[in-house]
Amino acid sequence: MKSLGPLRHRRRAARRFPAALAGATAGALVVGLAAMPARAGTGDGAPIGTVARKAGDAHFKPGPCPRTADPIPELERARCGTLTVPEKRSHHKGRKITLGVAIIPAVTRTPKPDPIVWFAGGPGDDAVSEIPMALAGDLNRDRDVIFMSQRGTYSADPALLCPNIDEFNARAVGLVYGARSTGRLHVEATRDCRERSARTGADLGAYNSTESAADYAALREALGIRQWNVFGISYGTDLALTYMREHPKGIRSVGIDGVLPPSLAGASLTWSAARQGFDGLFKACEQQPTCNTRYPNLSDTFERLVRELEARPLTTTVSVPDRPAPVKVVIDGGVLVNWLTSATHLAAGVPRSIDELAHGNPERIAEQWAGGKLSPQAVGRLAHGLAYGVFCSEWTPFESEADVIRAGRRAFPSFPRSVLANAPQLPFLHADCRAWDVPAAPRSVREVTRSDIPTLVMSAGFDAQTGASNGAYAARTLSRSTTVTVPYVAHVAFAESPCAQSITTSFFERPTAPDTGCLAGLQPPVFEVGR
Repeated sequence: MKSLGPLRHRRRAARRFPAALAGATAGALVVGLAAMPARAGTGDGAPIGTVARKAGDAHFKPGPCPRTADPIPELERARCGTLTVPEKRSHHKGRKITLGVAIIPAVTRTPKPDPIVWFAGGPGDDAVSEIPMALAGDLNRDRDVIFMSQRGTYSADPALLCPNIDEFNARAVGLVYGARSTGRLHVEATRDCRERSARTGADLGAYNSTESAADYAALREALGIRQWNVFGISYGTDLALTYMREHPKGIRSVGIDGVLPPSLAGASLTWSAARQGFDGLFKACEQQPTCNTRYPNLSDTFERLVRELEARPLTTTVSVPDRPAPVKVVIDGGVLVNWLTSATHLAAGVPRSIDELAHGNPERIAEQWAGGKLSPQAVGRLAHGLAYGVFCSEWTPFESEADVIRAGRRAFPSFPRSVLANAPQLPFLHADCRAWDVPAAPRSVREVTRSDIPTLVMSAGFDAQTGASNGAYAARTLSRSTTVTVPYVAHVAFAESPCAQSITTSFFERPTAPDTGCLAGLQPPVFEVGR
């Protein structure tokens, strides 16, 4: 299983992938607290996060900042604590869980009274680890920004991480991606994760979007905030739309980037996203004369390679940082599809990489594929317990394995069935969910969100993880929405596009009239051209 969250540590000059789904992007430091005496506060005048307060079954307590996998200097200036909530609200007198909270002060001396709360991606990414990304986008310019670990994630207690799954994914670079034998090992890793998680005493059926949305509603009340703004990325958009539907009180505005509507979420949807992201990148190459001349018919070449490699997988060895010996890598059709799903973040090098593979040189693709999986930052950070809680209660009960194959065939008619059976980023998902064995959520979790809350709906032209059409779909029932597609960037435009960041900050200033003027000046990447 692989999270749908955004890639981090994007190093555009590097040939290998950035560390996938781990850590946070390097971000700008905020100005010191001594220079900013004024703070957004609660109704009683105290700065947000400095007063212990109960709200129903929830209790916020100021205290040390949450643990992080990597140093985050910005936390030195944060106001922190914990929110304690029922693990399962239908058993409110039962077990309690604790969620880490960090509040990053606004840069301005006169912050707005309505802070922004950040909904992390995944499912399973830790919000606190995404602080550098948020601040690099200037999100705390005028408002405090609140980060709370979703239940089960790295800075929560319990943390349902399951590094054994990450370790299996690293070993699997040397296996045939879609083979039945690989699937059996994949499910064994999932079953082991379930057993480890259950031994913590966790009720695995309580780790889902419905409970997480209620956690955020409780946080707003426990912090004494009358009104706040929401910003969600990737899976965080699914959670944000759920939150809007279930707990609309106190929401001034909502921004969602890399949109995943709860009513559509599932493995089937990833095929449509892949088609849209791939086509966006291939079209940009086609429209650039140098790229098109050097790499004509790139889409056809890619699809031919998927078919050929699925029939005859290629095995090679590559060097990977921090590994003393060369690493065996198997590239089949499924690997190639999943590689490109993530490689859209490194778009400038994609045509050259595909062309080199077509001419018998798999090194660039193999290095990127293995480098992301074997990075130390890819181990022990994603909360697989939360991810499976969402996937297996909210997604797989509402689509069949045949649905996934049909969706894949609509998007990629030429792909063999063995490739189509495993949706991008979500191999063996239905088998994994049978092993995870949690009850299906009520069908109401799939309801469309209808709201008049001002909403920024942002997509990206190269997004192969949550396609741009998802944004238009979600916006249809959000009566005061602004829909934006940022061209030439991949999943989560805010993470890498200054234009997307500018639009987002202007939206929170003027939720019904954000400034989107920067879109007109955006240019495609200059694609690499090999000899």
